[in-house]
Amino acid sequence: MSTLPVGLMIESLVALLLVVTIGYCVVLNKRLKRLRADEEALRATISELITASEIAERAILGLKATAGEADRTLGQRLVDAERLSQELAAHVSRGNTVLERITQITEAARTVQQHAAAPAAPAPVEEPAPARPTTMRASDIRSAAMEATARLELFRKRAAEQAA
Repeated sequence: MSTLPVGLMIESLVALLLVVTIGYCVVLNKRLKRLRADEEALRATISELITASEIAERAILGLKATAGEADRTLGQRLVDAERLSQELAAHVSRGNTVLERITQITEAARTVQQHAAAPAAPAPVEEPAPARPTTMRASDIRSAAMEATARLELFRKRAAEQAA
C-alpha cells in the first residue's frame, strides 16, 4: 500500500496541473478573442485610412489640374492686359496729339479772325492774353473744335470767293 499513496499523489499532482493548464488556456483564449476583435477593428481602421488616402490623392490631382489651368488662364489674361495697356497708351498719345492740333487750329483761327476783322484800323497795343487754363473739359474741347470747323469753312468760302 505504500505505493498507492505515491501513485495517487502523482496522479493528483498531474490532475492539479491539468486543472491549472485548463484555467490558463481559458484565460489565454479570452485574451486571444480580444486580440482578434482588436485586429478586426484595426483592419477596419486601416481600410478606412486607405480609402481616405485614395480620395485625398484624387483630390490632390484635381487641385493640381485646377491650379495648372488657373495658371494658364492667368498668364493669358496678363498678356491680354499688357497688350490692352499698350493700346490704351497709344490711344491716349494719339488723343493728346489731336487735342494739340485742335488747340493750334483754334488759336490760328482766332488770330486770322482778329486780323480779318480789323485790317484798316491801326494796330492796337495788344494786351497780354489771359492765361489759358491748363485743363480743358470735354465740352470745352468739343465746342472749340466745332467753332474751329465753322471758322475753317468760312475761311475756305472766302478763299474760294477771292480766287474766283
